[in-house]
Amino acid sequence: MKNDRSDLRWGVEQRLEFIEFRLFWEGHVNRSDVMEQFGLSVNQASSDLNRYISFAPDNMTYDKSARTYVRGPGFKAVFGKLDAGRYLAQLRSLEEGILDRDDCWITDVLEFGSTPTPARGVHSETLRAVVGAIRRAEAIEVNYQSLSNPNPRWRWIAPHAIAFDGFRWHARAFCMTDDCFKDFLLSRMLEVRGTAEAAASAAGDDDWHSEITLEVGPHPGLSETQARVIALDYGMQDGKVEIKVRRALLYYTLKRLGLDTDPSARNPQDQQIVLLNRETSFPAKPAERVGEA
Repeated sequence: MKNDRSDLRWGVEQRLEFIEFRLFWEGHVNRSDVMEQFGLSVNQASSDLNRYISFAPDNMTYDKSARTYVRGPGFKAVFGKLDAGRYLAQLRSLEEGILDRDDCWITDVLEFGSTPTPARGVHSETLRAVVGAIRRAEAIEVNYQSLSNPNPRWRWIAPHAIAFDGFRWHARAFCMTDDCFKDFLLSRMLEVRGTAEAAASAAGDDDWHSEITLEVGPHPGLSETQARVIALDYGMQDGKVEIKVRRALLYYTLKRLGLDTDPSARNPQDQQIVLLNRETSFPAKPAERVGEA
């Protein structure tokens, strides 16, 4: 059997990733797992297991007493998608109802809880209109409710990207009314009508296409032991971690991390982290909001 990954169809590669996922996280996988997850026949599932063995013969061995394949002592990931973030993302997606239990690759889901986030009122029709405009590089007319005006206003915008600030979904767009690029909250788009030619190209949105590197470290008011704990929490090396962010999303990033205020304004145990390169990276109003409507 050939073991060139470039020849694999997407569906086959996904099933092999599933086999590797189960081996790594659960320690075992059997034919029925593959059959149930993907709706395959016995022969198809057996073929996938044999194909995975051809890629990584040391990754699993057959345990006759347990009648299942178990993770081999020399296991090494072939598909490279076994980071903790992906596993935890599945737990979070299950908790938030984004992922159905039948679609989850985790066999026995652990007890899991998360802090609730208020639901955002993004309508499917609104999102469809924005996504369509982005794909066609067109402008759309939206009835938008901003904080600065008591009544909603119709305006033409040319969206080119979708952004998430940790709590809310935005459309990054050129505002043909104000002649500049801005962020528009999807939940504040009350109606969408009409399409037109976009008045500006996405290439002109410098704030979206430029990145800033934030250097974050433990709050200097923490004890040495506390600073080491915070360094572990954030995966810091040599007392800092670098976080790259689009300039257009800088305001939201600083606000979410609590870095938008003077670190001396809060107790070190509450603030925990500080921005180390505030002056050198963006001396002019680093917490300034970049164009939210």
